[in-house]
Amino acid sequence: MDDLTWLDATALADLVRTRQVSPSELVEHAIARIERLNPALNAVVLPLYERARERAKRPLPQGPFTGVPFLVKDIMASIAGTRHSFGSRFLARYISTEDSELTCRLERAGLLIVGKTNTPELGILPTTEGQFLGPCKNPWDPTRTSGGSSGGAGVAVAAGLVPFAHGTDGGGSIRIPASCCGVFGLKPTRARNPLGPALGDVTSGLVVEHALTRSVRDSAALLDATSGPDLGDPYAAPPPARPFLKEVGADPGRLRIAVMRRPPTQTPVDPACLAAVDDAVRLLGELGHECVDAAPALDTSRMQQAFIAVYAAGAAAGLEGLAFVAGGRPAEGDLEPLTAAFVEMGRAVPSPMYLLSINFLQQAARRIAHFMVDYDLILTPTLAEPPPPLGSFDSSPTDPLAGFWRAASFTPFTPIANLTGQPAMSVPLHFTSAGLPIGSHFMARFGDEATLFRLAAQLEAARPWKDRHPPIAA
Repeated sequence: MDDLTWLDATALADLVRTRQVSPSELVEHAIARIERLNPALNAVVLPLYERARERAKRPLPQGPFTGVPFLVKDIMASIAGTRHSFGSRFLARYISTEDSELTCRLERAGLLIVGKTNTPELGILPTTEGQFLGPCKNPWDPTRTSGGSSGGAGVAVAAGLVPFAHGTDGGGSIRIPASCCGVFGLKPTRARNPLGPALGDVTSGLVVEHALTRSVRDSAALLDATSGPDLGDPYAAPPPARPFLKEVGADPGRLRIAVMRRPPTQTPVDPACLAAVDDAVRLLGELGHECVDAAPALDTSRMQQAFIAVYAAGAAAGLEGLAFVAGGRPAEGDLEPLTAAFVEMGRAVPSPMYLLSINFLQQAARRIAHFMVDYDLILTPTLAEPPPPLGSFDSSPTDPLAGFWRAASFTPFTPIANLTGQPAMSVPLHFTSAGLPIGSHFMARFGDEATLFRLAAQLEAARPWKDRHPPIAA
């Protein structure tokens, strides 16, 4: 069974399909890995072992991943009858009353959900070390952040607990932990996956859901299984020309790629992250692609202010909604100081300013779309620095928002794709001299995951990452 540990989900599903292994065996193997490694990592915060065991014994849907273990982040995708904490002590006793549409599609694909993964409170920070669920430790160096807010998912995949895991992304929360943990993370186009039935749109379209994966083909096949509009959705992503899985291995052609080494905010970028971009440019050139130093012209100050206004107001609205379904408001001490201060900042955003901020972000999205008429992709660092030590995003009692402002300097590139709705990915191509992973970040045109999957598969073949395992691993 140990030979199965580092197979991707597609390979495991093939073994189930050919009866070389049973779903129950895969579930027990995943549980054993979680039980052995999770005490050192704190990636899985809610085991759902008995639920998975019971389902594994029944006839399963015949999907692309029948019998494969999976983990769901403790935000967004709800599972009826299970705790849904959003990383907050306030929701420690809240039990979901329904499955989200995404959960239904995941299980129709044949997946067996064995637990829920760690996340910071309300998913606000790009690190996973909340007070309620505790710090999630990077398996490459447990003194470092795993990234966030899908940090538990990134750690679980990197350490070999499961081959892939659910994540959400409102400002980089799939791509940030993908970079920190050395795995593949794709943020799909806005409205590619459904958010219902409870939600139709989250924070004016900033937030999407998908997964962190070991292989490119798993990401593509999973998106095939989950994507497409749900009844009543307010809008939908453009339909793909063919299944995403067919793009994996397809010739991407000669791509013209804009290389943006500096963020729009002029935040300093660590030399190691710039070296990762240079390394990616060399590899892209060897593969026949054209890389050009270029960046869209943006009013960065107004764009940043607008993004923060919408993001903070979204957090405030999200907390109000959670208080409504939970049947009570947070008591003193139920929220972390940063969360409480950030929510208050969101409540202070006037409604005209909120609508104007959305309009300004839409203007910025149009400018970037016009810029990308001349380019197939934009390449940036995923992050402005390698994974910093745990505690780097702590706030003081006198300055509860210090962690948020520190986060802004860590993640100046990833929010761009959230405000535009574009698909984007972090590809694990580079490591620092200290052995820490650094992702290369690519953004495609709106609706064009196909180009990302084609290039990602080409990069995966040219520089395979599947056999690179962290020190703390199965």
